[in-house]
Amino acid sequence: MKRNLSYALLVAGGMLVLTGCNKKMNQFQADYFTTNPNPLEVVGTNVPATVTANVPAKFFKKNAEVTVTPVLVYGGQSTSSAASNFQGEKVRGNAPVVSYSNGGVFTIPVNFVYQPAMQKSELYLDFSVKQGKKQYVLPRVKVANGVIATAALADAGSVNPAIAPDKFQRIINEKYTADIRFLINMANIRPGQLTTDEMNSFNSDLLAANADTARVIEGLNISSYASPDGPYDFNTRLAEHREKNTKAYLEKKLQKDEITEFGELTAQFTPEDWEGFQKLVQASNIQDKELILSILNMYKDPEQRMAEIQNLSNVFETLATEILPELRYSRLTASVNVIGKSDEQINSFFDNDPAALSIDEILYAATLTDVPARKSAIYQKASQLYPNDYRTFNNLGMTQYAEGNYAAAQANFAKAAQLNPQSAEAQMNLGLISLLNGDYTAANRAFGSAAGLPELNEALGVYYMKQGDAAAAAKAFGNTKSNNAAVAQLVIKDYAAARNTLASITTPDATTYYLTAILGARTNNSQLVTSNLRQAIKLNPELVKTIANDLEFSKFNLDGVLNN
Repeated sequence: MKRNLSYALLVAGGMLVLTGCNKKMNQFQADYFTTNPNPLEVVGTNVPATVTANVPAKFFKKNAEVTVTPVLVYGGQSTSSAASNFQGEKVRGNAPVVSYSNGGVFTIPVNFVYQPAMQKSELYLDFSVKQGKKQYVLPRVKVANGVIATAALADAGSVNPAIAPDKFQRIINEKYTADIRFLINMANIRPGQLTTDEMNSFNSDLLAANADTARVIEGLNISSYASPDGPYDFNTRLAEHREKNTKAYLEKKLQKDEITEFGELTAQFTPEDWEGFQKLVQASNIQDKELILSILNMYKDPEQRMAEIQNLSNVFETLATEILPELRYSRLTASVNVIGKSDEQINSFFDNDPAALSIDEILYAATLTDVPARKSAIYQKASQLYPNDYRTFNNLGMTQYAEGNYAAAQANFAKAAQLNPQSAEAQMNLGLISLLNGDYTAANRAFGSAAGLPELNEALGVYYMKQGDAAAAAKAFGNTKSNNAAVAQLVIKDYAAARNTLASITTPDATTYYLTAILGARTNNSQLVTSNLRQAIKLNPELVKTIANDLEFSKFNLDGVLNN
């Protein structure tokens, strides 16, 4: 009896082993798996996700090794993600173990490099099983539908490259100056002071400005001074007399030279030129210089100041011969506005004689047109006339970039950087080329060299979007009003900011309307969806197929939009 019982127990145990080990695994069921997110979403340039498996008890064979391969199927093709391995309790290996008796939870990481055709797709799991000497395949299981690709709409090609600005000024102000010097305690103008090189130059410049229709004498000024030595009341009268005598001379000279258009003639005097005294002492090598400067800081009363300085008998003589005589003068200043070429003149010169334009005038000429071909032609001519100015090549590359001629743009950006390695504009623009080419390390390095450039915000925003950091992208965009900025705001679900950005774009294009439709879909505004999709298709009919595959609009009936 005991023998029979032992035999029965042995048979039963063997059956359990067969049940737990040797029998093939059943197929996995779709409800064992959850995918996050589902649908999948583009992050940066990839489509990442996590599939979580909840395996029931009595399912995973103790001697089984299972290889799970995520496969994305789309448009008649498929792409596989990295496989994950799992094993039963009896297997010697390093893969995660799934209990036969209790089942278990395991995760399968998923990642694909995004391609536009993936929008309409299905995510499957393929299962390959090794069980002892047996190898077999279980039926694949679908675990997700489609890819939301809104993040992929961030486009480096739509970023405006940085322009290297011209320095053209329509009106340039010039100052002509000359000094008339006086003897100590004297206010009369000595004849020799009127024939110095400085005065001769001042008079000739004033005559030339008066005769030149491109220059306007805006105003004349006389500032007269007395040195700080002597009583303050006396110095006040002295400086005032110097001012009156200088003004009388200048008025007589203007009349003689028949200069009648000179704006306003103003005059003022300073009784004691302590400011000038301090500057001259500071710049000198006089003994006890620091002591003199400390006296100026210590005493504010002018007479007390001079008394203290005169007590320095060892240096006062030097002051009297080297410093004080320089403070007895009247300064004549002419303010002259040089009027540059008008816009019409600059355009005419470019059309007929571009070589007559300065570098800044020809660069400015390019800003006077919105016609891409003319703008490009101007920069092309500028690069020929001024081949050593980096701005000509940078800005020529800018127009080529806008045209989509990225190879030519890259060559000109590189030339600009060669001519001026410190050019933030050229560095940023080379970074845009790297961003387009997917070389994010080079893009990051170039953008670092362009730090502080206002145009850099949008480039950095797109860079962060391609890195998969939409929050950093939104921060980098700041107040930029562009399609790219709206993409980042949609991805981080800041719909109020996205609405404001899209409404503020001054020249909306098909992408602007498309993004506004996505905003409508996410805020359940069907009217916003349909009206903006119609406008987007009107501007770009090729969007019809994209719209049909875009899961952003899966809840809306778009037959009336797509079939019109």
